[in-house]
Amino acid sequence: MPGGAPRRPARPWHRLARVAGLAMCLWTAGNVAVAQAIADARYGAPTTRYAHGVLGDAVEWGALEMRLADGRTVRLVLPETRVFEDIAPRLVDLDSDGAPEVIVVESDNRLGARLAVYGSGGMLAATPFIGRAYRWLAPIGAADLDGDGAVEIAFVDRPHLAKTLRIWRYRAGALAEVASLPGLTNHQIGWDFIAGGIRDCGQGPEMITADGDWRRVMATGFGAGRFASREIGAYAGPDSLRAALDCR
Repeated sequence: MPGGAPRRPARPWHRLARVAGLAMCLWTAGNVAVAQAIADARYGAPTTRYAHGVLGDAVEWGALEMRLADGRTVRLVLPETRVFEDIAPRLVDLDSDGAPEVIVVESDNRLGARLAVYGSGGMLAATPFIGRAYRWLAPIGAADLDGDGAVEIAFVDRPHLAKTLRIWRYRAGALAEVASLPGLTNHQIGWDFIAGGIRDCGQGPEMITADGDWRRVMATGFGAGRFASREIGAYAGPDSLRAALDCR
């Protein structure tokens, strides 16, 4: 494998329109794919063609492989100008139909990262690319953060630079940005994991991150178009964020 062994698989995500120019190859192990629930997903086709290394090694991924409920496999292959710059695909039921979609981080060699949502037939929706190579985003999680019945996806835009929490709502097969908040982060350069996530300790979902200086553990709620962010402890390494997810 070029560039050495791939990074280890991530833990499950904590309780945690088609885009012009996207060229992908689609095949199934068996007959042509029809609408099927996605049972599992993983990245494949390791590659060193995107020399960023923000996740601790030179290896990214060129393909998304989805195992369907009937046992078939769908493989989506990115063009040579893009990679999945990510820990692992995340399966989340974004439209509340009982079947999950797949959330990924995808990077372009000129435009940097974006968050994208895939189904078994290909891309369903995506945020804009950040706009510059080697600029990345780190997902926090997905939940109905404000109780409106739609699922929001939260991530930190450029966790080493801009350190901005962004919330995008998934509705009717599209993503729309609804809010942003600077001064929060969830990743350090070289980590092969993303810290924090989404918890619910009985008062609704909260996003767990560090503050931008890595001194405090922060819990941030979102409702009625507003953030409510508060310090819940000192940051003392990634374990302090894991403890916060467990409501400790």
